[in-house]
Amino acid sequence: MGDSDYRKDSDIYSLGPDKMASRHDHADSTPFLTQADDVDEVKATGAPARVVGDVDDDDGSEERDVHSLTGISYRRSVTIVGVLFYINLLNYMDRFTVAGVLPDLEHAFQIKDSSSGLVQTVFICSYMLLAPVFGYLGDRWNRKYIMCFGISFWSIITLCSSFIPKEHFALFLLTRGLVGVGEASYSTIAPTIIADLFVADKRSRMLSIFYFAIPVGCGLGYIAGSKVTSVAGDWHWALRVTPGLGLIAILLLGFIVKEPPRGAVERKTDKPLSSTTYVSDLKALVKNPSFMLSTLGFTTVAFVTGALALWAPSYLMRARIVLYKTEPCETPICNYDDSLIFGLITVVTGILGVGAGVEISKRYRKVNPRADPIVCACGMLSSAPFLYLALVFADTSLVATYVFIFIGETLLSLNWAIVADMLLYVVIPTRRSTAEAMQIMVSHLLGDAGSPYLIGLISDGIRRGKPDSSVLTFRSLEYALMLCAFVAAL
Repeated sequence: MGDSDYRKDSDIYSLGPDKMASRHDHADSTPFLTQADDVDEVKATGAPARVVGDVDDDDGSEERDVHSLTGISYRRSVTIVGVLFYINLLNYMDRFTVAGVLPDLEHAFQIKDSSSGLVQTVFICSYMLLAPVFGYLGDRWNRKYIMCFGISFWSIITLCSSFIPKEHFALFLLTRGLVGVGEASYSTIAPTIIADLFVADKRSRMLSIFYFAIPVGCGLGYIAGSKVTSVAGDWHWALRVTPGLGLIAILLLGFIVKEPPRGAVERKTDKPLSSTTYVSDLKALVKNPSFMLSTLGFTTVAFVTGALALWAPSYLMRARIVLYKTEPCETPICNYDDSLIFGLITVVTGILGVGAGVEISKRYRKVNPRADPIVCACGMLSSAPFLYLALVFADTSLVATYVFIFIGETLLSLNWAIVADMLLYVVIPTRRSTAEAMQIMVSHLLGDAGSPYLIGLISDGIRRGKPDSSVLTFRSLEYALMLCAFVAAL
């Protein structure tokens, strides 16, 4: 094939989604490689990238072709997605178990709101800083083995953190930071494996299944944390649930997950891809406007969800004390009804939001190829007023507050799978793990790495120098959390 043929193919892929849709009859398919950086792949491999999934064969021949290229059957591929879903669920369950027992943790270590926010912040910082390392490794080495190492390390550290005495809060912070190793090794890699198993609408659906695990795992973290603490009479036991489940995850990874060839299903060839240098990868990603803008948009999602995830249960408990004029919890084990309810809401809204986001985008794409970013933007903008109303109604009606939280979280959840899908179809296979890592680093650096601590800091600042009371404790956190509504609109 001559240079003119390469240029012809490259021109098609650099047109952008609007013009690309006009070049193909099947407008319902997700645009693939709409950025000019796929020219690098042509140069590196000697074969032009091809669009797979633009035409769906009624007889299923495309599906057979896809799985013959990977050497992994459709059933095995779906099972692999199930294993990845389970591990993602476990990661988020562990992350928010601490949020579910935050009042007990504050009581045990005798800390204020700002220090409580640090528990989440140190974890996110570790996760954020290590993500580029695992992104680099994930684009070049066996992804299954990297995930096995990360989950093993994470499980051991989580178990160790449950035995730290109350005199050593700094050590507890250190262990929570090290837990970020496990999630960094997994979150940067798992979506790229799904991308190498499926294309087009099937990929979108499988990603939606994978990202169901985020809100569901968060909700289960609150539920497990509150229930295990209530049954055991000690919040430390809440941190001992996920390490045992982590062992199961390692076994499932070892015996079920198979490493698919990178990019084979999209190029319709099993010829190995050649990686470019890490610096070249970063330069290409920075020059990719779809990737950069979706990453900045997702940063606001991370800011809001990170702040709400840590502080919402505590805020609801404080609201209940003010509304019903009950005494603040001074016992070693507090009542965690609000953590349980918030956890259940998070599970349900996550399932509804992620599923609705994918289906709305899929249908809207038939008339507008830019459906993905529009659905994400509308979801975030619409969530802002509901988050605000949830805060201002808390001392008037907890029922109204829970209703507004339900609607706001559902709208927030529209983003999860769509943003991941956008990244996969605007970045070539050999730099997807790096792109995942870069998105994680930026969204957490400017998002939930600082938002839990910032909310706690603002809350403490409002209370500073004033006589302590239940109403002041509630109001200070209310005013601090209002920042989330403005960031969502941004």
